[in-house]
Amino acid sequence: MKKTKINITVVKEDIGYSANTTVENNFIATDGNTFDELKSNILEAVNLAFEVKGFIYRIDEIKFSYDLESFFDFYKVINAKALSERIGMNQSLLAQYIKGNKKPSIIQTKRILQGVHQIGKELSEVNFLL
Repeated sequence: MKKTKINITVVKEDIGYSANTTVENNFIATDGNTFDELKSNILEAVNLAFEVKGFIYRIDEIKFSYDLESFFDFYKVINAKALSERIGMNQSLLAQYIKGNKKPSIIQTKRILQGVHQIGKELSEVNFLL
């Protein structure tokens, strides 16, 4: 039997993070104060849910969907100012989206995601001189 694909939603809360998904009529939810704690709790919750099937998941087998606030909190290496310039978005507006003060439209969210994907693509193609 093939493992079920897991796509879990992560949201920044007032204190820490929450994560949830519904897979094969199983609602799986957990939280954590830090991203590392959350990942550990997600792995424990998912593996507990699929224990009867004998499946053991690794964290790299779980796909994450983030709200903007969580994403930029987890990936602090991404400079919001540089990203706003790259995608042609007002820096202040992007900062408000990231802080959760404003909710971006679907079009704006796709625009931000496209910029992040482009950066990821460029980084994956980088080579260093040895």
